[in-house]
Amino acid sequence: MRADSDVMGIVDIPEMMTAIDPEVAGGPEVLVPLQRPTPMPGEGEVLIRVAAAGVNRPDVMQRQGLYPPPPGAPSIPGLEIAGDIVAVGAGVGFEMLGQPVCALIGGGGYAEYAVAVAEHCLTVPHGLSMVQAAALPETLFTVWTNVFERAYARDGDALLVHGGTSGIGTMAIALGKLFGLTVIVTAGSDEKCAAAEKLGAAKAINYKSTDFVEAVKSFTDGRGVDIVLDMVGGDYVPRNLKCLAEEGRHVSIAVQRGAKAEIPIWEVMRRRLILTGSTLRGRDREFKAMVADEIARIVWPHVEEGRLRPVIDRSFPLAEVADAHRRMEAGDHLGKIVLTLDH
Repeated sequence: MRADSDVMGIVDIPEMMTAIDPEVAGGPEVLVPLQRPTPMPGEGEVLIRVAAAGVNRPDVMQRQGLYPPPPGAPSIPGLEIAGDIVAVGAGVGFEMLGQPVCALIGGGGYAEYAVAVAEHCLTVPHGLSMVQAAALPETLFTVWTNVFERAYARDGDALLVHGGTSGIGTMAIALGKLFGLTVIVTAGSDEKCAAAEKLGAAKAINYKSTDFVEAVKSFTDGRGVDIVLDMVGGDYVPRNLKCLAEEGRHVSIAVQRGAKAEIPIWEVMRRRLILTGSTLRGRDREFKAMVADEIARIVWPHVEEGRLRPVIDRSFPLAEVADAHRRMEAGDHLGKIVLTLDH
């Protein structure tokens, strides 16, 4: 155990660890294993021996130099992990040592060890693999905060999600099934649409061959949906608004087609629409702890009882992280891409 009077641990923790920490922005080829100092947990934090780490779109953007880590976050990418707690910082109960957990983190997941805020951890139940556990936090926190908090989804609501076979899309379908939502998705091929409907989407629309606005109106008998969860932005926004029913809520969580849009303000007024959105990575500890507590109470029982599982596309060893990023950028994946670590 490294010497630190405020840290308690159960194993010898090495001074250095293998991590992915690109020194320059670029293509997937900049993602190569390096040696970096092993972090130590501060007050209210735990050190996790990483067994698996989820790969997310923000990781790709960070690698490209388009999404720098927020102040104080590690330069090592990776926003969600699963593994065992091997050390705890000041203010964290000794009983957490040895617990298998998954956690949402601000960065640092592409490594053998990573620090997480203790209150942002969720216990991995029996029957859930570390690969599955690592695929949950980012999409679960994102969909929960945006669909169920910001858009206050309730039983019977209709939800439109773009990117229905992405990690976010598949999680939205899964949560929608559990909480009584009718989930409509878009996807870029008939095969992806079939996969989304097999997962439980009420309707999947091939946006390359069909006008999704007209398809949504047709499926809802002209009423429209209560919520749009939008990762596209740009010229999709005014089209999304046409899909909304009266009192509908539009939630922006990414801007893949552009950060600006022209919207029909009169329509917003006439139909009493709500336009909102959020980012998650930069939110403070207290907010994420509140979300983790809500998820632990409301959603996690479904995980513990086997009713909620992430859709896993593929897993890659940490050394093959460049291939994992290439797969994500190709857009052919169905569900989550996960990195695995052998210690």
